[in-house]
Amino acid sequence: MAAPTATAADVQRRTVANLVASQALGGVGVSTGIAVIVLLAEDILGSAGLAGLPQSAQVFGSAAGAYGIAALSQRAGRRIGLAAGYATGASGAVLCVLAAVVSSFALLMIGAALLGCATAANSQARFAATDLAPATGRARALSIVVWATTIGAVLGPNLVGLAGNGAAAVGLPELAGALVLAGLGTGLAAGFLQWRLRPDPLLLSRELADGDADGDPGAPRPHVLTVLREHPRAIAGMVAVAAGHVTMVSVMVMTPLHMDHGGADLELVGFVISIHVLGMFAFAPLVGWYTDRAGQRVVLLTGAAILLAAVTLAGRSPEGASGSLVAGLFLLGLGWSCTLVAGSTMLTEAVPLPDRPTVQGTSDLVMGVCAGIGGAAGGWVVATWGFNILNVAAGFVALAVVVVAVVVRRMVTEPVGA
Repeated sequence: MAAPTATAADVQRRTVANLVASQALGGVGVSTGIAVIVLLAEDILGSAGLAGLPQSAQVFGSAAGAYGIAALSQRAGRRIGLAAGYATGASGAVLCVLAAVVSSFALLMIGAALLGCATAANSQARFAATDLAPATGRARALSIVVWATTIGAVLGPNLVGLAGNGAAAVGLPELAGALVLAGLGTGLAAGFLQWRLRPDPLLLSRELADGDADGDPGAPRPHVLTVLREHPRAIAGMVAVAAGHVTMVSVMVMTPLHMDHGGADLELVGFVISIHVLGMFAFAPLVGWYTDRAGQRVVLLTGAAILLAAVTLAGRSPEGASGSLVAGLFLLGLGWSCTLVAGSTMLTEAVPLPDRPTVQGTSDLVMGVCAGIGGAAGGWVVATWGFNILNVAAGFVALAVVVVAVVVRRMVTEPVGA
């Protein structure tokens, strides 16, 4: 790897700043779209029986979009890949608005799947922050972009009512307003990245890379499974990210139902979920600093311990609102942040530079598919055995992070690429 230059450091600072701005724009779009898709489905169908299907379409669309964005980034750079993901999401939001106007469930399903590509872009942006980051600061750069998601995640849902009023004023269905906002947010994110993410951090990092160390970026790349077999630390990072994500999603999506069964009103449900989101994103920069300072393995063990404490508190909480549930959901978000930041950094450092985008996209694909399965299975577990058993099962999934940390200790700890 060529010695870091002032130019590369300057580009890295601008890259992170631009990614933070795009995360805010795209996050507003993603969060507002997710907030109303289920409600719109129920309005179109006239019942809640299949209203969750568009949400599932969005989750699996995000998983597929993650791999597509990574493959495009591999060939053309982060700017093109991320902008294409947000643009696809914007087109999905437009289809969802049209679905609301003509009351078409099929159109809503297609639009929700395409909107998932914006979620994928929002997630993949964290890896773009690592392309030019020094080895001792990768986790911090990644975590700052994760933190930026807080802006959109908090602001977006609070604009739903205003957007609905605006839609009604121009003759659109009220729920279509949030989807118009989703299209604007994701469309602006696509345009902003296309305009500002120059020079492309991935392409510049390849130019600076020593060909003898990382190989020719333009040469045909081995299949992603071959890369993973050659670099088992990447598999470990992938498993840690997926396990932490499944633990979080499976409990989080069932928490509103657990609270509703105890008579909690929507305001209390919203408060608990907002505390959970705070745990997920607000402390990410501290998690990144801790990862760079203490090491990925230590942070993975910390995250696993926090997740186990979270499911213990949540699983023992009575139906409705309770202090133990609030604490459990906050810790659930914080433990997820630890596994995401440390696992993503481990994954990035484990493989050579030319292969990183594809492996990173595969990781988010696996994470998304596992989350979709975990969310669906969570509903079945709660209906069959209850919320407490769901938390027990989630605890066993969190133990996979501990296994990863133990296995990683026996591997070579030196990063493959700079």
